Amino acid sequence: MKSEKRSLPMVALRGMTIMPEMVVHFDVSRLRSIAAIQEAMVEDQKIFMVTQKEIETENPKQEDLFEVGTVGTIKQIIKLPKHIVRVLVAGETRGVLSKIEYEDPYLRAEVEVIDDSDITIPEDLNGQAMERGLKDMFVDFAAKNGKMSKEAVAQVLEIQGLKKLVDEIAANTPLYYTDLQEILNETDFWKRYEALAFKLVNEVQIMDIKEEIQLKVKERVDKHQREYILREQLKLIREELGEDTTISDAEEFAKAAKALKAPKEVKEKLEKEINRFKSSLNSPAESGVIRTYIETLLEMPWNKGVKDSNNLEFAQKVLDEDHYGLEQVKERVLEFLAVRSLTKKGESPILCLVGPPGTGKTSIAKSLAKALKKPYVRISLGGVRDEAEIRGHRKTYVGAMPGRIANAIKTAGAKNPVMLLDEIDKVSTDYKGDTFSALLEVLDSEQNSKFRDHYLEVPLDLSEVLFITTANTLQTIPRPLLDRMEVIEVSSYTENEKLHIAMEHLIPKQLEKHGLKPEQISFSKHAIWKMARNYTKEAGVRQLEREIGNICRKAAKEILTTQKKSISITEKNIHKYLGKEKYTYQMVNAADEVGIVRGLAWTSVGGDTLQIEVNVMPGSGDIMLTGQLGDVMKESAQTGISYIRSVSSQYKIAEDFFEKHDIHVHIPEGAVPKDGPSAGITMATAMISAITGRKVRADLAMTGEVTLRGRVLPIGGLKEKLLAAKNAGIKTVLVPKENMADVEELSTEITKGLEILPVEHMNEVLKAALAAGESEK
Repeated sequence: MKSEKRSLPMVALRGMTIMPEMVVHFDVSRLRSIAAIQEAMVEDQKIFMVTQKEIETENPKQEDLFEVGTVGTIKQIIKLPKHIVRVLVAGETRGVLSKIEYEDPYLRAEVEVIDDSDITIPEDLNGQAMERGLKDMFVDFAAKNGKMSKEAVAQVLEIQGLKKLVDEIAANTPLYYTDLQEILNETDFWKRYEALAFKLVNEVQIMDIKEEIQLKVKERVDKHQREYILREQLKLIREELGEDTTISDAEEFAKAAKALKAPKEVKEKLEKEINRFKSSLNSPAESGVIRTYIETLLEMPWNKGVKDSNNLEFAQKVLDEDHYGLEQVKERVLEFLAVRSLTKKGESPILCLVGPPGTGKTSIAKSLAKALKKPYVRISLGGVRDEAEIRGHRKTYVGAMPGRIANAIKTAGAKNPVMLLDEIDKVSTDYKGDTFSALLEVLDSEQNSKFRDHYLEVPLDLSEVLFITTANTLQTIPRPLLDRMEVIEVSSYTENEKLHIAMEHLIPKQLEKHGLKPEQISFSKHAIWKMARNYTKEAGVRQLEREIGNICRKAAKEILTTQKKSISITEKNIHKYLGKEKYTYQMVNAADEVGIVRGLAWTSVGGDTLQIEVNVMPGSGDIMLTGQLGDVMKESAQTGISYIRSVSSQYKIAEDFFEKHDIHVHIPEGAVPKDGPSAGITMATAMISAITGRKVRADLAMTGEVTLRGRVLPIGGLKEKLLAAKNAGIKTVLVPKENMADVEELSTEITKGLEILPVEHMNEVLKAALAAGESEK
C-alpha cells in the first residue's frame, strides 16, 4: 500500500459519504464549495470529498470533518437556478485529511492519498470462501432491501477478485452515510472486509426483524378488519331476521328506565346515556363502558325503601336476646324508633360506638338491623386511604367503579339500610386524597341527601340511611368528623356481665361450633369467673370466647377417647384444660406502709392498679423518677413536689429537708409504659408519706390529678378503675368530687362493697389516706 501527499481543493459533504468506485452526482450551494469545484476544473479535475460530522455546520473547521475521505474526478458540472451547481463525480481512492491549508475563497487541504492497488489477495480456498461469502451476503441484502435493480446486482456478482468486489459492493450498497463512513475509515483492507461483512449481516437482521413486526401488525389489523366486516354482516342478517340483540338491549334499557322509580335528574341521565349507547354500537369498547354504567344506574335503589318496624317491644326483645348490657345503646335505639313512629319520618341518627376491642360494637349493628327489620351492610374502613374508595372513580378511568357507599346501597337493595362503618378511627390519609374529608359529606345529615359519587355523577340520597360507626379511640378521628356523630361509649364488662354473656351467648355458640351438646359439657359460674379473671385480661369477651373454644376442643377429644358421657368444668379442674394461670391481680397489701400508695389506671384492656413506691435518702435535693413514665406523669410528680414544698410547714418538714435529701419515685413493672393525668394525688400522697414517715392505709386506692395549689382535678375511665380496685380487694377509693356524677351512673354491681369518697383538695386526700398514729421518724 503506497501513499503520497497532495494539495487538493476540498468539498465538505453534508449527509452523504462517497466511496471509491462510486459514481454519484450531488448538488452544491455553498459558495466555498462551488469555488473549490471550479478550481478543480481549472487544475486536473481532481477533488477531495470528506463528510461533515454534523449536518447543520455551515462553515466547517478541520475538527468538524471526518479524517478519511475520497479523492475523485469531476466528470460533469451543470448550473441550476438559484446559484446551485450539480456535480457528477467518480470516486477513485481514499485520502486522509492532514490539514486544511486555507478556507477562503475555497477549502484547500493537504491530503495523504492512499493507493492500495498493490495489495495482493491470496488465491487459495480462503480467498475464494471470503469472496463467495461476501456475494451471498450481498444477494441476501439486495433481496431484503428491494431498492437495487437486478442488473446492478448481476453486475456486482460477475466481478472477480476480492479487493474489487469489496470496493464495488461498498459503492453500490445503499447504506446510511455513517455506516459507509465506518467502512471508508478502514484503510487496512482486511479490516475493511470485516466491517463491510458485519454491516451487510447486521442490515439483513434488522430488515428481518422489521419484516416480522410489519407482518404481526398486518395480521392484527387484518383480524380487526375481518371482525368488523363479520360483525357488520351479522348485524345486517339479524336486522333482516328482526333479531337485532343490540337494539333490543337499548330498548330493554329504555323500558327499565321508564319503570324505574328514581328522581327526575336520574331519569334524564339514563335517557341521555341510552341514546349514547345506541350511537356507539360500532365501538365495542365504548359501548361496553356505557352498558356497565347504565346497568349500575338501573340497579341502584333510588326511591326504593324498606318500611321500618315501629314495634318497640319486638326491638327491645331482639336487643336483649342478642346482647347483655349495653343499656345506653339500646336506650338510644328505642328512642330513635319512638321518634320515627311519632313523626313518620325523622332524621336517622349517626351513632358512633367507642370502646375497647371485643365489647360487641360491631355486632350491635346486626341486632339493630334485625330489630328494625331492615337490610344490613358493613363497610370496613380499616386502612382505607384512597378517597376514591368512598366517592368512587370517575368514568374516564379504566376499570372505574362506584365507591363503597354507593356499592353498599346497591347491595342492600334499599335506600334506607342499616350501614355499619367499621373501624372509622383506623382510616388513613395519603397523597391519593383525604379519606376523612370524603366521609364528612357522608355523615353530615345536612349534606348527605345530595351525596355525589364520582362514578354515578348524580346525587344519591343518604339521609334515610341509619349509620352506625365503631372506633376503639376518638384520638385519631378529626374534630369536624367527630362533631357529626353521636358518641356512645361502650365501656368494659364487669365480671358479672362477662358471666352472663358467656352463659347466654358464648358457650352455646362454641358448643354448636365444636359439635357438642349442652348435656355433654357444663361450666360452673366459678369456672367462668376464674377464666375471666386469671386466663384473660381484656375489656371485652373475645379472649374469653377463645378460652371457652379451647376447653370445648379438649373436651371433644376427651369424650371421644375416654367414652365419657359428660364433662363438668369447675374452678378446681379448669387448669387441666387451660394450663397454669396467665394473669394474677396484685391484691391489697397486708399492712399499712410508709411511702407506698395504690393508684388506679385505665388501659386499653380495662382497668388496673398501680403501686407507687417512694424512698427518701440523704443527698443533694435530686428527684428520681423510674418505671418508664411518660411526660404527663413526670410533670405530675414535679407538680406534687412543688405542692409539698409549699405546705411543708403544715407537716413539720424541715426547711432544709429538700436540699439535703433525694427523693426516688418508682412505679413497678418498669417494662410497661405509663402515662396519663390520673396519678397526681397518688404520687403526692406517697411522697408526703415517705417524707413525714406516716403510713398510708393499705386498703385504700385513689385516682385524680393535682394542681400546684392542691386542687384535685377530674379523670376518665372511672368504671374500669373501680372494677380494678374491687378485684384487688380495695375497700376505700378516693375519687375527684367532679367525677361523682359518673359514679351515680354506675350499676350497684360495681359500687357494692366499695366506699367511694369524693375529694376536691389534697388536705382531704391526706386526711383519708394517712393512717392514724405517730410518725416512724
